[in-house]
Formats: sequence, C-alpha cells, structure tokens
Amino acid sequence: MRPEEKDAAYLWDMLQAARGVVELVAGLDYARYLADRRTQLAVERQVEIIGEAARRVSEAFRDVHGDIPWVKIIAQRHVLAHEYGEIQQERIWRVATIHVPELIVQLEPLIPTLPSDS
Repeated sequence: MRPEEKDAAYLWDMLQAARGVVELVAGLDYARYLADRRTQLAVERQVEIIGEAARRVSEAFRDVHGDIPWVKIIAQRHVLAHEYGEIQQERIWRVATIHVPELIVQLEPLIPTLPSDS
C-alpha cells in the first residue's frame, strides 16, 4: 500500500471512530454520561482508536494539515492506553461533545471519495 493510501485508511479509521463517539453521546447530558459506565468505556475506546490512527498518519501528512491537533489527539490516546488511572471523565466528555465533532468537520474533506459502482 502506498503511503497516501495508508494515510487515507488511517483517516477513515479516525472518521469512523469519531462518528461512533458522536452516536454514543447523542441525547446525553453530562450527568447521564457519568451514570453510564458502558457508554464511558465505549467512548474511551473510540477516542483511543482515533488517537492510534492519528499516530500512524505519516508525519508528512500531519505537517501539511497542521490545523488538526495531532499532538493532542495522540496524547489523549496515550493517557487512555497507559495512564488510565488519570482519566478524567469531564475531559473525555469535552472531547466527545466539542472536539470530536470539530475533528469530523476537519477530516471529512480529507477522505478521498470512493469510486461509484456505476
């Protein structure tokens, strides 16, 4: 797979996981989110996937698209994967309800369109 194809695949993974986060928190307020451990764990997992995929996007691509907060995305994944005792649900909620929707807007134009079946 060519580097640009790999980047496209990782961007797709990021977008799919980001959309999953939005679906998971849809219709919830912070209190309901805090009361639902399953949703917390699912959101954390999707955020972790976003960070892992971001980490694998080439540095060249990341440099060209510096408006995306790559370092913060990757750092959040690191906390979830390795410093799980430091997870702050308030921060995850902000990521899920503010930063992930912003990320979706940034990613959508970067995903190559698939050729139609026609």
